[in-house]
Amino acid sequence: MKILINGRQGQVSHELQRQLGAVGELIVLGRDQLDLAQPDQIRRQVQTLRPDLIINAAAHTAVDLAESEPQSAFAINAVAPGILAKEALALDIPLIHYSTDYVFDGKKDAPYNEDDAPNPLGVYGQSKLAGERAVCDVQGKHLILRTSWVYSTHGRNFLLTMQRLLQEKPELRVVADQIGAPTWAGTIAKSTLALIEHWQTNKTVKWGTYHLTAQGETSWFGFAEAIGEALRQQGKPCANLLPISSSEYPTPAARPLNSRLDCTRLQREWGVSQPDWQAALRECLAE
Repeated sequence: MKILINGRQGQVSHELQRQLGAVGELIVLGRDQLDLAQPDQIRRQVQTLRPDLIINAAAHTAVDLAESEPQSAFAINAVAPGILAKEALALDIPLIHYSTDYVFDGKKDAPYNEDDAPNPLGVYGQSKLAGERAVCDVQGKHLILRTSWVYSTHGRNFLLTMQRLLQEKPELRVVADQIGAPTWAGTIAKSTLALIEHWQTNKTVKWGTYHLTAQGETSWFGFAEAIGEALRQQGKPCANLLPISSSEYPTPAARPLNSRLDCTRLQREWGVSQPDWQAALRECLAE
């Protein structure tokens, strides 16, 4: 099987490259080879390579920057997925596309399920929602996988930022009123592998939109505490952590206070489940 992965340097792509080699030939294209802001280039590459599966692991993920450059965010996050979906349909192959908890406004008191109405607060979430709808409108074989709070030991993310700041500063203030599930990119890649294997061994599968995050929940402050505890266990210095509210840490883009996603549908329909976020963090740090 020939698998086309868009995005070379991102956290999820990095882990996909580690996990998927056993199930097929991986063709991994970075921005220099496939710029998602260039529709003709997307069409040309897919038509030339003729893969058996497309995984779109590339996106405009700079949440705050998206507020000042919406045209770029929509080109990459909204227009490009729709083009990929059309090209996948033409080849009669599936598309796996990753989305985000930021399609919701965070006002629900319970975890969001796939039937809840999206209502993004900022440009990033709006562009990702538009991408979801563009993929769905094509009506081809697709999996839209919404995840949250992605981190890894590669790239730019909360884990690496906290590891650095906790060792540099005597005191650190971290938002404590946003709740979600920190999700290791390795968990996403392993779950993607399980989904591909399920698709290959089952004649009928239920394509569509699913939630894929680690189990459990915490705040950014709780996540920072877990990272700090791991540093202490290694005998490294660690700052004193202070919880603050979102209003005390204003950002250009508003964040949902509730980013919890209910992942039971993915378990029910595809037999794929994820580990607890704390267990996944320990595995990530051990690697």
